[in-house]
Amino acid sequence: MAEKVQSRVDRNKQKKAKKRQKKQKNKFATFIKRLILVCIIVGLVGVIAGISTFAYYASSAPKLTKKELSDPIPSVIKDKNNKVIARLGAQNRKYITYDQLPHQMENAILSTEDARFYKHHGIDPIRIGGAVVANIKHGFGSQGASTLTQQVVTMALNNKDVKTLKRKSQEAWLAIQLERHYTKHEILEMYVNKVYLSDGVFGFETAAEHYFGKSLSKLSLPQMALLAGMPQGPNLYNPFEHPDLAKERRDTVLSLMYQHHKITKSQMDQAMDTPITKGLVSEKKRNTPANKYPAFVDEVINEMQKLGNYNIYSDGLTIYTTLDARAQKYAEKILNTNSVVQYPDDKFQAGFALVDTKTGEIRALGGGRNRKVESGFNYAVDTRRSPGSTIKPILDYGPAIQNLKWSTGHILADEPTTYSDGTPINDWDNSYQGNITMRKALYNSRNIPALKTFREVGSDDANKFAKNLGFNFGDKGKNESASIGGGLGVSPLQMAGAYAAFGNDGVYNKPHAIRKIVLRDGVTEIKPNYQSKVAMSDYTAYMITDMLKDVLTKGTGTAASIPGLPVAGKTGTTNFSSTDLAKYNLMSSDVEDSWFTGYTTKYALSVWTGYNSEQGKKYGITAANQKISQQIFRSLMSYVSEDVSTPDFTKPKSVIQIGSELYVRGSSDVNTANKQAEKDDKKEKDKEKDKDKNDVTAPTNISASYDKNSNQINVSWGYSGSGASFTLDGSIDGSKASFGSTSQTNFTISNPKPGSTYVISVTASADGKTSKAASASVTVPSAETTNDQTNNNQQDNANNSDKNNANTNDGNQTNDQNNNQSDQNSKTDNNNGNNSSTNTNTDKSNSNDTNSNDNTSNQNQSGQNNSSGSKATPTSGTTNKQNTETNNQQQNQKNSSSN
Repeated sequence: MAEKVQSRVDRNKQKKAKKRQKKQKNKFATFIKRLILVCIIVGLVGVIAGISTFAYYASSAPKLTKKELSDPIPSVIKDKNNKVIARLGAQNRKYITYDQLPHQMENAILSTEDARFYKHHGIDPIRIGGAVVANIKHGFGSQGASTLTQQVVTMALNNKDVKTLKRKSQEAWLAIQLERHYTKHEILEMYVNKVYLSDGVFGFETAAEHYFGKSLSKLSLPQMALLAGMPQGPNLYNPFEHPDLAKERRDTVLSLMYQHHKITKSQMDQAMDTPITKGLVSEKKRNTPANKYPAFVDEVINEMQKLGNYNIYSDGLTIYTTLDARAQKYAEKILNTNSVVQYPDDKFQAGFALVDTKTGEIRALGGGRNRKVESGFNYAVDTRRSPGSTIKPILDYGPAIQNLKWSTGHILADEPTTYSDGTPINDWDNSYQGNITMRKALYNSRNIPALKTFREVGSDDANKFAKNLGFNFGDKGKNESASIGGGLGVSPLQMAGAYAAFGNDGVYNKPHAIRKIVLRDGVTEIKPNYQSKVAMSDYTAYMITDMLKDVLTKGTGTAASIPGLPVAGKTGTTNFSSTDLAKYNLMSSDVEDSWFTGYTTKYALSVWTGYNSEQGKKYGITAANQKISQQIFRSLMSYVSEDVSTPDFTKPKSVIQIGSELYVRGSSDVNTANKQAEKDDKKEKDKEKDKDKNDVTAPTNISASYDKNSNQINVSWGYSGSGASFTLDGSIDGSKASFGSTSQTNFTISNPKPGSTYVISVTASADGKTSKAASASVTVPSAETTNDQTNNNQQDNANNSDKNNANTNDGNQTNDQNNNQSDQNSKTDNNNGNNSSTNTNTDKSNSNDTNSNDNTSNQNQSGQNNSSGSKATPTSGTTNKQNTETNNQQQNQKNSSSN
């Protein structure tokens, strides 16, 4: 009985458990039902909301006319004074109808852009689904969902940069409407004529003539495929500019045509094997620019592409720019005529950029000489050439002042040095100047002090400083050769922007050409967000500027100097490697690049000159043409500075001047300089006291003459002191001689040698001290000379003049020898590149001016001495010869150190 009771209890428990399980299942089922219901409701709400949103956006969609669907609307570009300088996109389009469209061209377009074009009604759900899958697999944007009809709408709406639901909704709605009002052939005709294909070209017919010089109907399969692939990236796939990318895109189109059964595999393979350049119009026959200032317009187009997906040729924009049309017009004159600067030949190229020092606004661009095509290579922006020594303020001395607070008088050793890998570094003259100041190292553009400065700063801090000025050199900027420009590539626009910061108290503004854009509606304005940034301290900017001013007055950039205008700047040249010199039969004095970059408080201007390599051959800038960059700078900077008030650079409170050098206030160098200045002042005062106390009065008004009757030379002089004895020394025909001593103020030299020249120096002695000498010279007549005393005096004068002229000739001969030695030094190959194929030459062409100036100086000195004849003065005779020798010594020093 007990077992039965137990069984009943168990059965009751089981029943209760089953009820609980059933209840739980019912709850879960209820939850699922409710969740599904909620999802359905939310989905319905979403659908209703989506339909409502779509309907709302569709209702506000703009109306499209036939003209908007077919024709591009030109854009207008205005200068800084709001005057029109260019209209782009209005003429360069040739319209064709659908019937004139080759069938193979249609296949190429549809295979690439919309293979289901004839199967949808404006939007393609299958294409949308495929795009969703592709974007999930390969990332957002990997495949578009727009049909060809939608692309026509997009081009007409001019809102390609607006990636919003509103845009997509309106496009979809308008695409459906477009399909309702126009046939497929009419829509395809709109696309064929409206699409942009780079170089200001619209439509496939115009593009065929532009790129291949013939009608669309006469193009081959690979040529049609090339054009069909361009709309996705017109400038990127431009065969003139990017043939490799154009071929890659063309082959993709051919593959799609084969995939959609429009061509056979044999046709595809044969077309892919066709060179991309086959049939392209030669460079000489390409269209000339359609606007007056193509280099500047090129930069406007570049900036437009970065600001949004605008098409400057068809979007009907009004673009307000920073251009100074007057400066740009003169820039074109400089480049394309020989009336301002004399160029050696038509191959010689130049590029430059003029920017506003305070704002970074581009005022003018020199894109190159003899430009043949619009949107061609722009030497002001596109070029990447080694900057040579113009990089030294950016990677060497600027960072040294900024981080180490060096003074401009900081001492650097110009001595034999190698890169870390053992490669020697030197200057063009293969000489060393020993301990020199940072100022002198910069204005004479010495390489070894620059390398040592780069090492002291460290490559990380040096490149950080450069990055603040718009450069990103990467690993190349860490190589030691970067200290003198080796391995780096820059453009004139980059250099102008960077140097402008030195003239703007250390504030950097990225160079830019656009002030604002007004869209087609005439109301909507888009203003680029240009932000200034502090790139360096004001003391760094001013101290670099002060040193760079010396470049134009006594350094390597005197040819760029502009009288009356406060200008700072730097020269830069780059050498060929010894291999290239031999390979291309170049002179050792030839350089690959020649730069001048400088600035005032108003403008910054960077100029590059050089040659392009042609068919693998390199050309060098000869010594005679290495200053053309300075001439361009001087011409354009002078022109734009006319009738413009240009104040000098203002020294900030953070900078103090001690003697001729500048120091960062509060730096350790200041205390050292003050102590040294105190010592120097004390020495000078002590020296003055000793001079006043110990100096013996020197003889004055010395004269010497020959008396034929008594056959003796009479010497006399004046003396304002007392108690002195006088010693007479000198030379006879250049040989040292001692004539005697006296306590009188006159002396007689008996029986002088006929025809000889006597140089007589008189010194006064008192209390064991000796005065400075007073000198005179006289030539004794030869035996055949007339006895007339007057004639004797005239002969003396002539002989003295001949002697001085001989001294001058000796000096000039020495200078010629020095110049010859300088030429030989300039032919020494300076293969300074470390970890780089680019070798930097430090402004060697400038030595010629230095030599010329010194020769002139010697000639002037000799001329002044000759004018005194035989009249005895304290500066005649031996003094003349000493002056000539001193000038020659100075000439030797300049020959060994000039850059």
